[in-house]
Amino acid sequence: MIRIGLIGCGGMGHSHRVAIQKLQGRAQFTAAVDLDLQRARDAADAMGCSRAATDYRQVYDAIDAAILAVPHHLHHPIGMDLLRHGKHLLMEKPLANSEAECLALIQAAQSANLILMVAYCMRFHPIVVEMERLLKARTYGDLFQLSIWTEQHTQGEPGSWMHSKETLGGGQLFSHGCHYIDILLAWMGQPIAGTHIGTNLGTPWMEGEGTSNVTLRFANGALGYHFGTWGAKGTRLQYSFHAHCTQGMLEGQISQGRLLLHQGAQEAERGHERLLFETDLGKHVENELMHFVECLEHGRRPLTDGLRSLQSLRVIWKLYEAEAQGMVADLRAIGNKRS
Repeated sequence: MIRIGLIGCGGMGHSHRVAIQKLQGRAQFTAAVDLDLQRARDAADAMGCSRAATDYRQVYDAIDAAILAVPHHLHHPIGMDLLRHGKHLLMEKPLANSEAECLALIQAAQSANLILMVAYCMRFHPIVVEMERLLKARTYGDLFQLSIWTEQHTQGEPGSWMHSKETLGGGQLFSHGCHYIDILLAWMGQPIAGTHIGTNLGTPWMEGEGTSNVTLRFANGALGYHFGTWGAKGTRLQYSFHAHCTQGMLEGQISQGRLLLHQGAQEAERGHERLLFETDLGKHVENELMHFVECLEHGRRPLTDGLRSLQSLRVIWKLYEAEAQGMVADLRAIGNKRS
């Protein structure tokens, strides 16, 4: 039985403790940690464990691994401490706020032969998994355009760490868009050029961008696009993927749990629509947690390990840099180091 500690019992912490119910007999939560002791106690009660604390160092004896769900600027210092004490780590995204911090975490895990996985939960969503299977098999021909939309309203309390570029690590693209840059790289290969345009118009609580548009060009000529906003006061697309292939278009309606195939469209006409796949609604964080536990059980490299996840952050940092200079980002040195 793998003993897991939950460090940070807020929003994402709640998702993880619900997911553990799928792993009965293989893993269990044995400790809950939060600066708010009552919240830690509530989480411990919900998970059926007796240890609750305000300091993660108080539960080292009770855990083999940790899920770290704390503000981004704390990922590196707490993560390094956990790794130094021999604890496997599932780090909430993004891995850390700088490349140097990311590399330090990766190297610490490698040196100690520990599992370091980044919580890119969308990679394990059933709709995303099925889309990837169909695209990699070229079931509907070659993928030439992948568009991803995420429309949501995300606003913390006044003074929240989520509003600050320093503690968040950037803006909406860095904090949330990293999920989708990761998917673009995983599905489409090496990026060669890209642009980012962001704004906090409509999200005045954000120091960095609250809305962003990313366009990427890949080595094979295919294009990728991501639109994300934390300012949506209404939404039509919600979370949607459109994969245009040479023999049809796959539409992943993530928020509706449906995967559709569109074919036969002529100019000014609707194409034929066919339901390919359905799944339950939700984030399906349990699939991510199951993968983490399987990697611990068998000593396997996680699908979203530190090195692979760092590449998506490198793309974002290059896009930010080019945006500040009013240039197109040269990404040719990025995306070929994921293996």
